[in-house]
Amino acid sequence: MITIVSAGDARGGAPDPTGAGGSVRGSDYAVLSRQVKRAGLLARRPGYYGVKAATNLLFLAAGWTAFVLVGPSWWQLAVAAFLAAAFTQTAFLGHDAGHQQISGSKRVNALLGRLHGNLLVGLGYGWWVAKHNRHHAHPNRVGRDPDIGTGAIAFTRENAQARGVPGVWLARRQAWLFFPMLLLEGFHLHLAGVRALFGHGATSRANARGRTRLVEGGLLLVHAAGYLTVLFWVLAPAQAVGFLLLQQGLFGLYLGCSFAPNHKGMPIFGREHKADFLRRQVLTARDIRGGRITDFVLGGLNYQIEHHLFPSMPRPNLRRAQALVRAFCAHHDIAYCETSLPRSYAQVLRHLHAVGGPVRPELEY
Repeated sequence: MITIVSAGDARGGAPDPTGAGGSVRGSDYAVLSRQVKRAGLLARRPGYYGVKAATNLLFLAAGWTAFVLVGPSWWQLAVAAFLAAAFTQTAFLGHDAGHQQISGSKRVNALLGRLHGNLLVGLGYGWWVAKHNRHHAHPNRVGRDPDIGTGAIAFTRENAQARGVPGVWLARRQAWLFFPMLLLEGFHLHLAGVRALFGHGATSRANARGRTRLVEGGLLLVHAAGYLTVLFWVLAPAQAVGFLLLQQGLFGLYLGCSFAPNHKGMPIFGREHKADFLRRQVLTARDIRGGRITDFVLGGLNYQIEHHLFPSMPRPNLRRAQALVRAFCAHHDIAYCETSLPRSYAQVLRHLHAVGGPVRPELEY
């Protein structure tokens, strides 16, 4: 069980001598940042992203071409699995655009993000960027990080206990149900993006940006209309529904399995916790060991510590930055978590099981 870290426990057990990040501790990140900049690791990589975007478009084109050629057949389920992977890789590019990794121009990044997110995948880019930025600012902090807020999964014992009957039932079994529930993540992301644009969750500030909402909403509509039209035009109704459920389910599972190892099961900070930026980002994140294949499969999210320290760093530079960051953390006695992908999932499931402990029957607990 990863307990909530209280104020003053910035180093996971050893008190932070500066509390809120004074001049000594606050300068650590500046020193590391200068090392990273001198190594040229913040420089844009337009060539890499040009090839990456072109390759993703080829994958999508190949998938939809195969879909048309196969026609009304249950073999389309294999095409659905391929397109689920292609959608996830496309979403990774939208993620990079949202962090300003691709271009030095915010407009270009926003355009690429909306094309890859809203149009090609059907995810609300603006909603996701706002939510994800809050997560980056306060990772694993109770009441500030939306990724550990109220939802289907409980990430703290307090959250597990402050639930109604259905929530308690789910919290008791959430470790067993976690991966099956990820099959619904794609549907959840689609609906959340739409609600943010058109539902009662849209803020007055968002309403003032009517043109942006119109563009994003239009792209989502084009995606949904094109996707559903192609499915039900080519396939029999039962096949179309089966294709949709499998493709979107595997898309959510793949996306969820890529993000799950990053912070879940790592220390959670209380509402009043104070820590400098460097320790706040490093202590709450986890890197995943692996080679180039892991980099590709996880979209660079396996370098989560480096990504949180330097969100605008282009994806291909994260591997090179890892050695610098790891050595810097060792020199400053900052815990740097790195493990294999299977062990990261085991840590996540142990954490979720422990969180649900207080709401399980006494004999089971």
